[in-house]
Amino acid sequence: MTTPLLVRAARGERTERPPVWLMRQAGRHLPEYRELRSEHSFREAIETPDIAETITLQPYERYGVDGVVMFSDILTCLEPLGFDYRIESGVGPVIPNPVEGPDDVPADHRDVETELDFVYDLLDRLSASVAETDAVIGFAGGPFTLASYAVAGGADHQNGAIRRFRAEQPAAFEELLERFADVVAEYLRLQVDHGADVVQLFDTYASVLPPADYEEYVRPLHRKILSAIDAPTILFVRGMGGRLEQLRTGGADAVSLDWTVDMEHAREELGTTPVQGNLDPTLLFADPETVRDRTARMIEAAGPRGYVCNLGHGVGKETPIESVAAFVETAKNWEWE
Repeated sequence: MTTPLLVRAARGERTERPPVWLMRQAGRHLPEYRELRSEHSFREAIETPDIAETITLQPYERYGVDGVVMFSDILTCLEPLGFDYRIESGVGPVIPNPVEGPDDVPADHRDVETELDFVYDLLDRLSASVAETDAVIGFAGGPFTLASYAVAGGADHQNGAIRRFRAEQPAAFEELLERFADVVAEYLRLQVDHGADVVQLFDTYASVLPPADYEEYVRPLHRKILSAIDAPTILFVRGMGGRLEQLRTGGADAVSLDWTVDMEHAREELGTTPVQGNLDPTLLFADPETVRDRTARMIEAAGPRGYVCNLGHGVGKETPIESVAAFVETAKNWEWE
């Protein structure tokens, strides 16, 4: 049985070339995605396995990436805890029953596998259709990020609502994070059972907490979640350039860096910890030759051991296809000296 290149890199092995995939690679920048989505709502698309499978495989078939990341959303983890959500055009996610006080913190959660069976159906399909040399990638939102949505009732880019909730209701804040951590750990564990080769935890907003609060509330939950996973794990928290040690000790096999971190510096700071990232997604709006140059510089700085080529965040909606192709081709054609 062949071990996927991405799995080997996430484990810290030296690879013959860097495996490559892109966060948010299945989605809005692809015309075939927009055509399919014109016929289906977002919730319908992620909750209908044959549609989600088609969307997941679109960038795999177009670019030849080394991993397929399941087409889903981090907010699916709201459902086992009894939260509803909808996606409104021009607004984003809306949660009509937000957490406003301690009484709104769920005491328990419903069965994750039953509640989110459409995700596991999708992973079963992907594990059967993707080449054994390539990886199926699962993911989940992290507890702080999910709690931020649940308290704000939707997107809150300053994360003011959850930070205020932490100050006013510290016990309820901690309990809410624990509830999400329990669901996320079970959700990711079952993803691996259904064929995910690698899983990534996106606690994107957690860096808005001061370092001491991150250490007290977030890092232990990351370690708790990731220790339950029997597959390589990747942790992504945006804005951790000055706190790489906290990221490194979060319990993941590999850490994913955003674009504000210098790759060479990160390698020095992180030692042998495998790294993923971290090209600025807006650089994909440059001409393909510039994309190739900047991608090559990043790969060279990262080195051949324990490195996954990726962006520092998700692919933007209007990103040119030819630039994404140039990014992927640079990694796939790379040869270490």
